[in-house]
Amino acid sequence: MVSRPLSAPDLQTFHHDQPPQTGVLLVNLGTPDAPDRASVRRYLKEFLWDPRVVEMARPLWWLVLNGIILNTRPARSAKAYRKVWTSEGSPLLSISHRQRDALSELLGSKVPVALGMRYGKPSIRTALQELRDANVRRVLVFPLYPQYSATTTASIFDAVSEELRGWRWLPELRFINHYHDEPSYIAALADSVRRHRSEFGDADRLLLSFHGIPEEYFHKGDPYFCECQKTGRLLAEALDLDAGQWQISFQSRLGPKQWLQPYTDHTLAALPGEGVRSVQVVCPGFSADCLETLEEVSMEDREVFLHAGGERYEYIPCLNDDAGHIAMLAGLVERHTQGWGPGLEDPAEVLRRATALGARQ
Repeated sequence: MVSRPLSAPDLQTFHHDQPPQTGVLLVNLGTPDAPDRASVRRYLKEFLWDPRVVEMARPLWWLVLNGIILNTRPARSAKAYRKVWTSEGSPLLSISHRQRDALSELLGSKVPVALGMRYGKPSIRTALQELRDANVRRVLVFPLYPQYSATTTASIFDAVSEELRGWRWLPELRFINHYHDEPSYIAALADSVRRHRSEFGDADRLLLSFHGIPEEYFHKGDPYFCECQKTGRLLAEALDLDAGQWQISFQSRLGPKQWLQPYTDHTLAALPGEGVRSVQVVCPGFSADCLETLEEVSMEDREVFLHAGGERYEYIPCLNDDAGHIAMLAGLVERHTQGWGPGLEDPAEVLRRATALGARQ
């Protein structure tokens, strides 16, 4: 094993009278820097090389990734990103910044909140260093993935661990694995569906589309499929829906392997033939709208349904920075940091003792 050198402590920003803090590291998937081929290629290379995402022998996957995928997919993906890019840049990134700001305001100045992306910028390394500069000694890592999967949540744990391997003074860590069945999360989802329906009316079917993973990962023990099913059941119960009024599907396949089914696009293509003329689609596995929800689900899948004979297709946006969503996130932070504080000494007394021992500010 190649050891990683320890990073030097930032002595210029450390003060004995600076109170230690509990901080939150918010993490989402990530996004390219720009909707162009070069930026998308860099992003995809980092994303798809993660062994948590693609479980394949590295030499073989290196050949497939660098010889085929990175020569064909970036241009196509860049075109898709241009469809959803805004004046503020990537939708996922701009929404994530708003989520971070809103959560920080709700938690107050005593709980710093930093935003990191698993792939791309701002990086997890940058976010952790931001918390360290704020003298955060207790870090709650909060992946914004309601349902746990090794491909997402566990990958964030890997990245945090990799960064901290180079730190001499490690912070205390806690980690939120999932919140797929949290009552406040289900309530926020249900409220978003009710608000949409109060404005646009009901539909024949509510389709809950989740990101897919290869089916073999499920058979190896990944709980993601089961947690999606539970989220769907709890949401349907909260909305008082009958079995024929809702269903679950999975989107965003990559490669020839079989992924979790039923597939969202195949489902939408079949629904008109089953007498379903109108459908509303919600993506409960995404905490913020991104390429997959805004381009794939809201645009491409709309065409699939209407081309198959459907008459009305509506996409219900993700929870994003909705006040109820932020309040739910804040509630989870407060619960998962219980027992961590205060338990911290008076900074003035710490400074007095350090000075008596010869410390210099």
